Amino acid sequence: MTTISIGFKSYAESIPLALDRIGAGKELARQTHILLKPNLINADPHPVTTPAACCEAIVHYIHSVSGAVIVIGEGCGAPGMSTEDIFGQLGYRRLARRLDVELIDLNTAPVKEVPNPGAINHPVMMLPEIALTHYLVSVPVLKAHSMTDMTGTLKNMMGLLPPEHYGTRGGAWRKAEFHDDLHRNIRELNACRRSDLTVMDASVGLATFHLGGPSCEPPLARIIAGHDPLEVDRMAAGLLGLEWQKIPHLTTPSP
Repeated sequence: MTTISIGFKSYAESIPLALDRIGAGKELARQTHILLKPNLINADPHPVTTPAACCEAIVHYIHSVSGAVIVIGEGCGAPGMSTEDIFGQLGYRRLARRLDVELIDLNTAPVKEVPNPGAINHPVMMLPEIALTHYLVSVPVLKAHSMTDMTGTLKNMMGLLPPEHYGTRGGAWRKAEFHDDLHRNIRELNACRRSDLTVMDASVGLATFHLGGPSCEPPLARIIAGHDPLEVDRMAAGLLGLEWQKIPHLTTPSP
């Protein structure tokens, strides 16, 4: 499958071009239900989080090729915050009303027990049912990360984890249990449910820390798109000046 990186001009211009370049239109046209999964870890604006304008461009593209029902879902990780509040503060509620798109809090959505053969830490996972019934489009922002070197589309799947099952130990963060042995846990999660398509916002990038710090200078000014999340993240690592071969969760696609 093709993974491409193109220059960023605007979401409205660059995202359709990237999706056309990887032939996403035909695949999206076959879908009936599509879940967009941005990175809304907290209420901080872009480039910490995925801007609503990025998802809006994807929604418009899907509408141009498909009659699928589109929902936007996320489960925030920040303590003391609700995903619903973050939807409101970051403009997603306005987007949903304007485009008639439903918003889903993945932290509280109905879950299903999913066997994960071959996993060591998580041989069974509890995941939102909607992530299993819908075509899953990951929409991460590219950032350096203090624990995993970088965060891209593979780590973006942590938003699927319900805090009731994965936030009970290890700290205040709502997915805290997953932080122990994080590289392996990211691989195990993606072995259980990987994204079907990724549109990564690398228009700016965070250079040293996933919750703030300096933006990449100059801005990375790229959009990365592809069907294989591992290949997307390997390409993205290079934009941050990282060698993917040295990032454990990028060296193999499964546990």
